[in-house]
Amino acid sequence: MSESTTERMRLDKWLWAARFYKTRGLANEAIAGGHVHVDGQRPKPSRDIQVGNKLEITKDQYRWEIKIIALSAQRRPASEAALLYEETPESHARRQEQVRQQREARASLQQAPEHRPNKKQRRLIHRFKREAY
Repeated sequence: MSESTTERMRLDKWLWAARFYKTRGLANEAIAGGHVHVDGQRPKPSRDIQVGNKLEITKDQYRWEIKIIALSAQRRPASEAALLYEETPESHARRQEQVRQQREARASLQQAPEHRPNKKQRRLIHRFKREAY
């Protein structure tokens, strides 16, 4: 992976290159909206960041606490983008717990059928689906 020769770069560009946001515009909106903090402070999108800065990123219902370990001015594949930062173990555990809770909540909402439909019931289901269109 090629590391940028510069020691600093714009926060919005780094967030885009690290694949936290699809576009720099979305990264700008997130920063301006207070969803990104650098070393505990609310930054501007043009803020220069460097290796060693700590970021807190809130996106959807997830929250990352990461440390920047490399800079890259280009957007690379996700496998290479993951090498630009290091997530704290607490942050990773918290996100995994959220995913587990969401999975359990979805599973509890779905009711398993008591039995498979018989031939007559399947015909009714197919007829219903055809008429719905």
